[in-house]
Amino acid sequence: MPLGGGIPSKESPDPRIYSSGRWLRWDQLERESRYIEFSFAALCKRAVELCPGAISIASYEKKEGGYNKVFIFTMNNTSRVVARLPTRISGPPRLTTNSEVATIKYLQSKTRIPIPKILEWSDDSTNAIGSEYIIMEHAKGVQLHQIWPAMSLEQQITCTGAVMKNVKQMAAIDFHAYGSLYFDNVDIDSALKHSFTPGYVIGPHCGTTYWDCETREPKYYGSAKPNRGPFITGFDPAAYCSALIDIGVSRLPPVDASVNEKSSYHGAVAEHIRLLTFGRDVASKLIEDPRVQRAAAPILLHQDLHKRNIFVSDEDPTIITGIIDWQSSSINPAFMHANEVPDFAAYIPTPDDHSPSKDLPAGDNANLCNQAFIAGVTLLVPKLYATWELDDDVARFFEYCHRTYRDGAGIFRQVLMDLAHRWKELALAGSCPYPLPTPEEWLAHREEYKALEQAQELKEFVTSRLNTASDGWVPTNAWKETIEDHKKLYDAFLQNMGEEDLRAVWPFDEPCSILEV
Repeated sequence: MPLGGGIPSKESPDPRIYSSGRWLRWDQLERESRYIEFSFAALCKRAVELCPGAISIASYEKKEGGYNKVFIFTMNNTSRVVARLPTRISGPPRLTTNSEVATIKYLQSKTRIPIPKILEWSDDSTNAIGSEYIIMEHAKGVQLHQIWPAMSLEQQITCTGAVMKNVKQMAAIDFHAYGSLYFDNVDIDSALKHSFTPGYVIGPHCGTTYWDCETREPKYYGSAKPNRGPFITGFDPAAYCSALIDIGVSRLPPVDASVNEKSSYHGAVAEHIRLLTFGRDVASKLIEDPRVQRAAAPILLHQDLHKRNIFVSDEDPTIITGIIDWQSSSINPAFMHANEVPDFAAYIPTPDDHSPSKDLPAGDNANLCNQAFIAGVTLLVPKLYATWELDDDVARFFEYCHRTYRDGAGIFRQVLMDLAHRWKELALAGSCPYPLPTPEEWLAHREEYKALEQAQELKEFVTSRLNTASDGWVPTNAWKETIEDHKKLYDAFLQNMGEEDLRAVWPFDEPCSILEV
């Protein structure tokens, strides 16, 4: 608890350290990557100075997500402000903060989307606080996820419609390039700045997909140079697709590199290179199709439009009062959002109904919000609606082509095989660059794919039993109990499997290597 003037007491835990949870895989690395060196006292002092009438901080709450450290300060006069500091895995230094602020400021000037006012920001970590930061007003109302279960069905449907009206405003803005939005004085090469409108430029994508900043997924630029845009659609409509393949190549370590071994079913590096080489040719064919062209309109959407990032009125939860966390929101081809559905509108399949979310489910009240979302896209967001003209196999190509080394070669190979088998059925021009497999190749692929599926099923079972996130994250207060349960579960599997075989498919670290403290 801070003392008068906003100085933290000696008894307070170190605010620089990540303390919200632990990981069952690469725990130390995960926590270290979220450590931020900064002056909490200087941050508190600046927060007080930005609140007229405040002289001290009465209390504060620290919240930590995957990419940011957030402090909610309540002043002695009851006013509240929010300070967000990005971790080193949130994206490239300076660009990530500059782009988020520019995106918010631009949307505030062009739309009526309720976004909290930014009071001060800095993309220069040499400032007095010692870190990049954004200090903004606290959103009005209550987080949607807190009140959603208590809302009536009618309120939920109306709220879904209200969200879609905000999406309509984002999507209605026309852009002429793919990339991230920045202020025009951003510190990047002028050749990478695409003039957009006075005060703003479109520059390189600043999302983690494009940069070497992810904890467990280094990039290797020996075979593919960084390709982050901006991509000017009128000049080269295939550039974005080519960049997706370059991202996939950059994730591949050199064939002879000394890196952590992946499981055998994951596929050799040479096989990933082969598949991505074919993938580049397939991408160049797909982007020529008129349906893909129609679904490639540049669109700026919120990167994570879920209940935790939406605030609604305390008195009327159908009124949207704030949308927060615009980090990494960028301008992409609409088809990159083809399969995205907000958590409040997710389709819940029934035992007899396996319809995808864009097919209207019948009758089930639990899925009426999904129908409201579909209606909203159909009526209000034509750029997104155009993506539903794409066959699922085409949409999956763009979803998986840049992540083969993360998912396993078999996943992308299956995508390519599906396209090759259905090329003529899909009325795609010419012939598929990826050749149909021989019977022997098909059998070998099925064996590898089956192993991938079994590993995924095991991961889903283990995370469900241990109640962890897919990456093994566990809340701090559940850590001791979880690692005990993890060891028991591992030992139970060990009764029926060899230790080497189990280690090859187990989704987390061996229990003996996980520390309690």
